[in-house]
Amino acid sequence: MVIKHRNGLSELDTPAAVSVVEGDDLRHSTAQVNLSESLGSVPGLQIQNRQNYAQDLQLSVRGFGSRSMYGVRGVRIYVDGIPATMPDGQGQTSNIDINSIGKVEVLRGPYSALYGNASGGVVNIDTTTGSQPTTLEAGTYFGSYGTWRNSVKASGATGDGTQAGDVNYTISGSRFTTHGFRDHSGTQKSLGNGKLGVRLDDVSTLTLMFNSVSVDANDPGGLSEAEYKANPKQSPRGDQYNTRKSLDQTQIGLRYQRQMSDNDELTLTTWHGERHTTQYQSIPYATQQNAAYPGGVIVLERKYQGIDTRWKHDDQLGSMPVSLIAGLDYETMTERRQGFQNYNLVNNVPQFGEKGDQRRNEKNTMWNLDPYLQTSWQLSSAWTLDAGLRYSTVSFDSTDYYITQGNGDDSGSARYHKLLPMGSINYAVTDAWNLYASAGRGFETPTINELSYRSTSGSETGLNLGLKPATSDTFEIGSKTRIGYGLLTTAIFQTNTDNELVVDKSQYGRAVYKNAGETRRRGLELGFDQQFAQDWRLKMAWTLLDATYRNETCSASGSCTPAGNRLPGIARNMGYASLEYAPESGWHAGADIRYLSSIQADDANDAQAPSYAVTSLNTGYRFNWSRWSLDLFGRVDNLFDRQYVGSVIVNEGNGRYFEPAPGRNWGGGATLAYQF
Repeated sequence: MVIKHRNGLSELDTPAAVSVVEGDDLRHSTAQVNLSESLGSVPGLQIQNRQNYAQDLQLSVRGFGSRSMYGVRGVRIYVDGIPATMPDGQGQTSNIDINSIGKVEVLRGPYSALYGNASGGVVNIDTTTGSQPTTLEAGTYFGSYGTWRNSVKASGATGDGTQAGDVNYTISGSRFTTHGFRDHSGTQKSLGNGKLGVRLDDVSTLTLMFNSVSVDANDPGGLSEAEYKANPKQSPRGDQYNTRKSLDQTQIGLRYQRQMSDNDELTLTTWHGERHTTQYQSIPYATQQNAAYPGGVIVLERKYQGIDTRWKHDDQLGSMPVSLIAGLDYETMTERRQGFQNYNLVNNVPQFGEKGDQRRNEKNTMWNLDPYLQTSWQLSSAWTLDAGLRYSTVSFDSTDYYITQGNGDDSGSARYHKLLPMGSINYAVTDAWNLYASAGRGFETPTINELSYRSTSGSETGLNLGLKPATSDTFEIGSKTRIGYGLLTTAIFQTNTDNELVVDKSQYGRAVYKNAGETRRRGLELGFDQQFAQDWRLKMAWTLLDATYRNETCSASGSCTPAGNRLPGIARNMGYASLEYAPESGWHAGADIRYLSSIQADDANDAQAPSYAVTSLNTGYRFNWSRWSLDLFGRVDNLFDRQYVGSVIVNEGNGRYFEPAPGRNWGGGATLAYQF
C-alpha cells in the first residue's frame, strides 16, 4: 500500500498524480446517489452514470476500465482499507455510501501498481470517524423521474480517542428509488454502513466495519443509433425479455492497529462478505435453444474474504529519514455460477422474463497472494526517493457440474504471476512547488466474467482460458504548486500495454474477450483548485488522452482492427469547471460545466458517441440555530436540455452501443442535523 500521511495522501507531497475530494464536497447540493455527481473535477478520471443501476457506473482511469460492460474493471476500489474489488480485478461502486464518506483519494499512474492486479488506477475511500459532539442527521432528495433518496446518520464518540475505552462510531442508512429516465429502468436500493472504533489501550485500536446493500433494478439495455435518434427513452429488449437484476451483499471487516514502538506500527485488516446476484438478459429464444449456450438468466453466489498484514518502520540513517513498509495481502473468492433459460413454454410459446431450465452450473475459485515492500528516503531537504515492489500471484480454478450431450466438461484452471516494480524521485523546488518523475509496471488478469465465455463456432460455451494477463509500463513526470489557498497540478504520462484485454464481441448482455497486441495511452492532465475571497471556490480540470492500438489486432472471426485506431470507450478530451459560493450559513450557489469529446464505440472506429457539454446550476440556503442546522437546496442538471449519449457499450455485436442520458432535469432536498 502507498505510504500515507497522518490524514491520508498529500496532494502536494506525494510523487504521483493524486486527487483528494472531501466528503462534504460530495454531499453539497447533490442527490448523494452516484459518485459521478461530484468527481468530474478529478483529471484522468472518466466516470459516467449509465442511467442503468443494473450495470453500475462506468469508471475508468486514464482509459483503464473503459471496456467494462458492467461493474468496474482495471481500477481498484477500497473502502476503509477493504477492497470493493475482487481478487480477479472486478469491482463495484453500488455498496459505497456517499452519506458516510470522509474523503475520496484517486491515484493514477505508476504508483497504482503497488496495489497489485487490475490497478490501472486506485480509488480509495475513507469513511468518517465519529467524534464529539454526538450528531444526528436526516436528509432527503427528490427529483425528476420519480427519484427519491432518504437517509439518516448518527455519529459521535466517548472521549477524545486517546484513552483506553474511548469509542467512536458512525452509522448510516439510506433508501433510494426512481422510475428512471428511460423505460424499464426503475430501481430500488437500500444501503447501510457502519464503523465502530475502540481504543484498546495506549498503543492499540480496533475498528469494526459493516456494510450492506440491496438493489432491485430493471435493465433498459443499449440502443442502436436509429433507436436512439427515434426515442432515447425506449427499451425494446428490456420490455420484451423483462431484463432486470437483483443484488444483495453484506460484508464485515475488522482492522487492528498497534504502535509496537516509537518507530514501528502494525496494521492488520481482515474482512468477509457474501454477494448474491440474479440477472435476466435479453437472449433470443433461438439462441437459447443451442445446447451449448448457458441460458439467459445468471445466478451467482459469491463468498469472499481476505487479510492484509502490514508493518511500517520509520528510522534514520545518519541524518536521512527513512520509511519502510512490508506487507502480505491474501484474498480469496468462491463463486457458484448457474445459468437458466430466460423463458418458460406455455402452449409451446416462450414466456420471457421467467427462470426456466438449468443450462449452466459451475464452481469457480480465485485467490491472490501478494507480498509487497515499499520504502521512502528523504535524501536531502529537497530530494525524496520512493521505491516499491510487489509480487502478485493470482490463481483461478473452475469445476463444471453441468455436463450433458452437446455441453461437455468445461472445467479448467489458470495461474498468473507478475513482479511489479515502481520508483519515483521528487524534488522540492520550494516549500510550495514539487517536481517529480516516476515509472512502474502493472498487470491485469482476466476477471472471472471475462474468462466465462469464449467464441467458438457461433456459441460461447466453455472457459476462455486462452486469455493472457495484460502488462503495462507507465512513465510519468509532474508538477504540483501551491498557490495561495489552491493547488495547480500537471502530469504528463505514457503507458505501453502488451496483451491488452479488449472486447471481442458483445451481444445480448454478455461479452467475449480477447487479447489485443500492443496499445499505448499517452496524455496530459491539468488540475486547479482555488479558494478565494473566503467563501468562493474555483475548480478546473482538463485531460488529453490519446489511446490507440499500436499493431493490427484480429478476432476469431477474422475481422481485424488496424494499428492507429482509437481504443473504444475513451474520450480524447475531458474538461470540467465549477464556481461555487459556499459560506457557513445563508445563501449558497454554484455552477459547473462538463465537456466530453467524442467516444468511439467499437474497434473499427465506425461508430461513435458525439461530443457534448452539459451545465448544472444549484442554489440553497443554510440555517444555523444553536445546535440545529438545516440546509435547503435545489438544482438543475443539463440546463440547456442537450440530447446526448451518456455512455457506450463497447463492441456491442448488434450495434446497440448507446446508453442515452437525460435532458434537462431538476431536484431538490434538505438536510437537518442536531448536535447534542
